[in-house]
Amino acid sequence: MDPEDLSDSEEEEEDDDLMLFILPALYLASTEVATPDHTPKFSVAERVCRMLEDDRGQDSDLDATKIVTPDHTPKYSVAERVCKVLEDDRGQSYDKLRVEPHIIQEFSGYLRSKNLLRNTRGFSVEEQIGMFIYMLSQNASFQKLNNRFQHSTETIHRHIKACFDVVTSLTGEFVKPPSIEVHWKISSDPRYGPYFENCVGAIDGVHIPLRISDSESAPYRNKGESLSQNVMLACDFNLNFVHVCCGREGSASDAAVLYSAMESGFQVPTGKYYLVDGGYANTPSFLAPYTGVPYHTEEQEQSNFQPRDYKELFNLRHAQLRNHIKHAIVLLKTRFPILNVATSYRKDTQLKIPAAAVVLHNIIQRQGGAEEWLSNQTVPLSTLKIGAIPNGDDAYGNDVAAFNNQWYMGNALRDDIAERMWADYERSR
Repeated sequence: MDPEDLSDSEEEEEDDDLMLFILPALYLASTEVATPDHTPKFSVAERVCRMLEDDRGQDSDLDATKIVTPDHTPKYSVAERVCKVLEDDRGQSYDKLRVEPHIIQEFSGYLRSKNLLRNTRGFSVEEQIGMFIYMLSQNASFQKLNNRFQHSTETIHRHIKACFDVVTSLTGEFVKPPSIEVHWKISSDPRYGPYFENCVGAIDGVHIPLRISDSESAPYRNKGESLSQNVMLACDFNLNFVHVCCGREGSASDAAVLYSAMESGFQVPTGKYYLVDGGYANTPSFLAPYTGVPYHTEEQEQSNFQPRDYKELFNLRHAQLRNHIKHAIVLLKTRFPILNVATSYRKDTQLKIPAAAVVLHNIIQRQGGAEEWLSNQTVPLSTLKIGAIPNGDDAYGNDVAAFNNQWYMGNALRDDIAERMWADYERSR
């Protein structure tokens, strides 16, 4: 779509945004913007270059690097310039975005090729996606986005809404069912290989804080007496999410949310199963640990725990393998800390945040996104949490009749695995 197809109001707003940069940039260009040691300074001039991109995503003849240093200065990609907008005095734009520029560039190219997002006058797709990721990774308000990206609040609001709609619409494209082939992490590990060969992943529920009106709050009040939505997440053993079910009230049990996901199309391949914790019913499709038996992997490993019977051994290895979903959730919430706090966005927007984060997580994972920034966190995530957010249900509440009818078959499957595991364990001691 050509810029001429924009509404009059959009054109006027974007013209205003454009002039906010052109006038100061012309002044800076006339005074040869550079630092005292002759290293280029890109912040304002690079923004002008980005603003003047045409609908093909190419820079105009105005090259900010040439304004500053005409000779042999590398030209930055659009996505790299987005990162430069976010640089602080320590140059830590990467810690703010949690994603490499090339991933922003490639994802933006994909969206542009599918006509899902397009460049507008003064707002490239790369900047739209960079701003959206910045919002998720910093829990940035519209005012903060306005300060960082220097567009009007209305323009930012419009583009953020468009990004939410587009990214969440890609759930089916980037959040796909797991492979039914035995994963190498299972086949290559004698603790798991002969026993969990039909396991395709793990599931857990996670409470995401909400801020909503008092009149709507009752169903969203969880057992910790704070407000949240209960989100079901399933992942494979590559730490890719294979399903997300969000929007359920914080008062809903983990099992009830799982059943809602199944009613909405979540399926388990025939003969396969996911590992779940004690908050779910034990069925042939969702294998839970034995109740009343130790299930604390870290404590067991630190104490050189020696299982005393087949139930303790099963629970230990079940916990070790199921730890993939714990790792995936920690990675997701560290990459997008907005998931740890209640936000000031509208309710419908807040309910979409987990799905958007999951889609972006999978894209980053598949593109080989680095995780080095995890060690650079200066504020512990626990300090960002608001209220008492539960970790999930400790025990299944017998509240889903469809699961209760499958207990017998689930228990038989679990006993068969546990007894074979124990027999092999006894022989090897």
